[in-house]
Parts: sequence; structure tokens; C-alpha cells
Amino acid sequence: MKRLLLLITLSLVVAACASDPAYREGEKLLAEGKDAAGVAALEKAVSKHPGDAQYRTTLVRAREGLLQKGLLAAEEQTRAGKLEEAAASYHELARRYPDDARIVSGLSNLQMRLDNEALVKMAAEALAKNEPEAARAKLRAVLARDPGNVAALSLLKQAEEKTGHARGVDTPRLGATYRRPVKLEFRDAPLKQVFDALSRQSGLNFVFDKDVRVDQKTTVFARDTAIADALDALLATSQLAKKILNPNTVLIYPNQPNKVKDYQEQVVKSFFLAHAEAKNVMTLLRTMARIKDVYVDEKLNMVAVRDTPEVVRLAEKLVNMADRPDAEVMLEVEIMEVKRSRFQDLGVQWPNQFSVLSRETQSQILGAGTTSASTVDTKVNAPLTIQLLKGVDASDILVGPSPALNLRKDASDVNLLANPRIRVKSREKAKVHIGDKVPVITSNVTSTGVTSESVAYLDVGLKLDVEPQVGLEGDVTIKVGMEVSNIVREVKSATGTLTYQLGSRNANTVLRLKDGETQVLAGLISDEDRAGASKVPGLGDLPIFGRLFSSNRDELNKTEIILTITPRILRNIERPELADAEFFAGTESHTSDQPLRLRAGSPFPEPAAGEPPSAPELPVVMVPPIAR
Repeated sequence: MKRLLLLITLSLVVAACASDPAYREGEKLLAEGKDAAGVAALEKAVSKHPGDAQYRTTLVRAREGLLQKGLLAAEEQTRAGKLEEAAASYHELARRYPDDARIVSGLSNLQMRLDNEALVKMAAEALAKNEPEAARAKLRAVLARDPGNVAALSLLKQAEEKTGHARGVDTPRLGATYRRPVKLEFRDAPLKQVFDALSRQSGLNFVFDKDVRVDQKTTVFARDTAIADALDALLATSQLAKKILNPNTVLIYPNQPNKVKDYQEQVVKSFFLAHAEAKNVMTLLRTMARIKDVYVDEKLNMVAVRDTPEVVRLAEKLVNMADRPDAEVMLEVEIMEVKRSRFQDLGVQWPNQFSVLSRETQSQILGAGTTSASTVDTKVNAPLTIQLLKGVDASDILVGPSPALNLRKDASDVNLLANPRIRVKSREKAKVHIGDKVPVITSNVTSTGVTSESVAYLDVGLKLDVEPQVGLEGDVTIKVGMEVSNIVREVKSATGTLTYQLGSRNANTVLRLKDGETQVLAGLISDEDRAGASKVPGLGDLPIFGRLFSSNRDELNKTEIILTITPRILRNIERPELADAEFFAGTESHTSDQPLRLRAGSPFPEPAAGEPPSAPELPVVMVPPIAR
């Protein structure tokens, strides 16, 4: 009695919980799309019944759904440029879910974007005021956090055109005097004398390494030539190199391997790759930029290099060219299997076997009352002697099978349709299997008599393997392999192991299709037509009446498979701009991203505010040394 009262009490409690109005109201609001109000109602129901697992589960699902919708809305506002609305959405989500890492990450990314936009705006103002160096510093700060910022990349290109700098590590530069034109005319003059004249005209300070031969002779004729061009040409023809110490001081040293190692600065640059593989990029840098100090972190997909600033800038251009997203294609596949079967069994089945039963066998069969077919078959096949044939009458003769009229006709049409949509990267394989996995059990008997079994699975059905390759012209080359298999019959071995005989149809081809073009692959047809007849000899061969003494069996099975495939390019290979695909790499003995300045014109910008104005640009005339 106590147990009954306890069960009744528990039932009443459960019924009361299930009928909580707050819970019902929450489910109703969620169904109407009012997620926030529904979550609030569910929270009220859970506060009343904290131990109810159903209420808590429903609340958790509703809260996660509300969070997902809020995050999606905030991300859409961010992409649309509505940053203030996105910030308000994130803060509202943070109030509801204060500990969610996705909200914290979204706010951090939004703040970074706001900071980047402010820096880009300041850089644009600096470029408008003809302050390219200040703009370049701000833009490099933006690109360090967001390498794909389109506005920053565009402004940086303008700043580099004005400063003559390549994107990369900042190095000391000469001041405005570096851009002034000078006039040098010397024939077989000591090197010290030429540098003295250059120093007096430009105001530059030159510091010489102890191994520099300042008394060696040189010849140079340069009129109205920028100091940068004149200095570079003078150093190149004298087997010397320079290192800029500050805006008005230059160190001159012999261009020898040991001196280069002593004076050339080394920088370290880390490239975090988004698309290319770190090992491939390492091979590219070692081959093209001749960088020896390269480290690869496969876990972070990062490559770190150590070399001179010029080589690092060249490496940055190579990485920018190689680290591009792979092409992607959506394959719309439609597989249709049309199966048609016809079966007809029409006619009269006449007995085709007469057997004689012995008296003993007949009495046993009749005395058993009901006898199974296997028992009758056993008695009929019992040995029969000549003695038993004496006195045989109609009751001793067994006729089989019993006469019957066959009237049967079956027809069936089956259409199987599969329409998968496969998104796959270029040069990657994708597989589709529609069917079953059939187990095959294999038994192994060891020398000790122990039997072990192993199970393997056969894929039966339709298997489709595709490997697309997206071309630059907007076409897609697809390797297609299709196999259709079915179980024909089961085969049992002598030991009882069950195996299967499979029927298979295969097609392998390579297609080249335009974006959106549909190709139909058909013709995988299996057509089986069987006809059989059971006739009474002589009577069954009569022209018309023979149908009364025969049974005809006709069977038709036809299967056809049709495959249509349509590629749709979602992202094609990005062609790099000419400036990104073709650039200087230095000389055979010296790797650099900048050429020797022996061309007309000076790439340097106007002096910044507060610097003395430079003379207008004039054509550079470099006279080759005169043979002595």
C-alpha cells in the first residue's frame, strides 16, 4: 500500500512538472520565433524545477540557438561595415553569455578592425600631406595584423612608389641630401679624392673600413646625377659596398665575403601561411632566394627565415606569390538507375513423373495421415524389386507433380535517384558510395585445431570517384570513375564459408567541362531476356493446341544507369599582378629585391616638411670608365 501511494505521488509530481505553464509558454514562443522571450520563459521554468532534465535540456538547446543567431547577425553586420551595430550586438551577447569565448574573440576582431580603419585613415591623411614614411609605418602596422586588408595594400603601394622602398623590414635611410643631384668629373683620380668631392657637394659623412684602398684610381663622369645613383655606381665599379649608419653617415667597406658577413645586418622574418604548405614554401625560398637559414613549423604552418633585409624582402614577395587559396569547385552529380522487370508464367503444368509404390510403402504413407513432401520423396525413392511389381494397380502408381494451371504475370519499374552535391578542392579526390557493405566471413584453422574467424566488408552498390582540376580559363578537368555492383548469388564453400558472386559494371573517363556545363554519361545497360517452356512431348509442339499441353515462362530484366555531372567553380586560381609575379632578384653574386640604380630618373620622393628642398629631377648620365 505504501509503495502504491509513493508511485501515485511521483506520478502527480511528474504530471505537475510536465504541465508547468512557464515551460509550455517557452516552447510556444520558440515555435513562433521569439527566441529571447522563449529562453526567458524556460529559465523561469528551470528555476522552479531545477532537477528536471527535460527542462534543462530544452533550455540549453534554446540558449545555444539564440547565441548562434546573435553571432551570425553580428558577423553579417561586421562584413557589411556596420561596425557600431556589430559592437552593440556583441555587447548584448556578452551581457547574456559573459563567459563565451566566441563573443570575446568576436569583440577582439571587431576592435582590431576599428583600429585598423583608424590607422588606414591616418595613413591616407599622411599621404595627402606628402608624408609617405609616416603613412608607410602606419600601413605596415595594419598589415601585420591583417595581411589581406585591401585598403592598406593599395595605400602601401602608393607610399612605396613615393619612397622607393619595398615592403619589408625598415632599415636606416639617408636624409634629404641623399636625393640631391651632384656633378662628378674625375679621370684616374684617387678614390679618396672622389669621396671628398662627393662629401663636400652632398654633406654626407663617409667612414672607411681599414681595408679600403683609398689610393686606388677610378674614373667617373656624372653630371646632374642623384647622389644615390652616383654612390651606387661608384661603389659597384670599385668593388666596394656601403652600410648606412644614420641619415647622413655611410660606412664604406670592401665587397668581400668576410666583410659582408661582418657588416651586413641580418633580420628574422616569420611567415604564417594560410594556404600553401610550409615545406613547399621552404623549398621555394631555398631555390629562388638562396636562403640557407630556414625553419619550418608544420603544426603552425609557419616558415621563419634569417638573412639580409634585401633577401627577406625578396622572400616576402615569393611567399606572397605562392600563398594563394586553392581553387574550389562544386560538383552537382545526379545518378539515376532505371530498373525494369517483366515476368510471365502461363500454361498448364502436366505431370512429368510416374512412380510405383510398394504395398508396404503405400500403407505407411496412408497410415501416417499427413505426410510431408520430404517423407513422400524418401518413400518413393526406396528400392523397388521385381517381386513388388506383381499385382500393381492404379492405387500403387504415384503421379507427380500434380496437374496445375499457371496464370502469373509480374511487372515492376524501379527508379533510383541520388543527387549529391560535392564541394572539393582542385586536384583533390572525392568519393560517393550509395549502397551496402556486405560482410564476408573467413575461417582460419591453425595447426593446433583452433578455428578463428575474420570479417571483411564488400562495398556493393554505386561507387563514384571524382578528381577535378580547375583551369585558369574557367574550365574543369574531371577524372571520373564509376562502378555499379550487385550480388548475383551466394556461394558456400565445402567448410560452410559464405561468399558472394558479384556482378559489376565500370566506367572510367576524363572530362573537360566549362563552368556550369552538364555532361551525361549513359549506356551502362544490363539487359537480360530469358524464355523457357515445359511441354508434354508431342502434344506440346502442336501449333495451337500445344499451349494446352505446355507451360511457358518468360522473364525480362533491364537496368540502365545514367550519370550527369555539372561543375560550378566557386573559387578559381588567383592570377598575381605583374608587380607580384615579376620582380628583381639582384645579381648572380648578390641577392636583392632592388636593381642597381643605373636608370634614368630618381625614385625618391620630395623632402619632408622641414628638410631643404631638392633640385628638380634630371636624367642620370653614367659614363663608363675610360681605358687607361
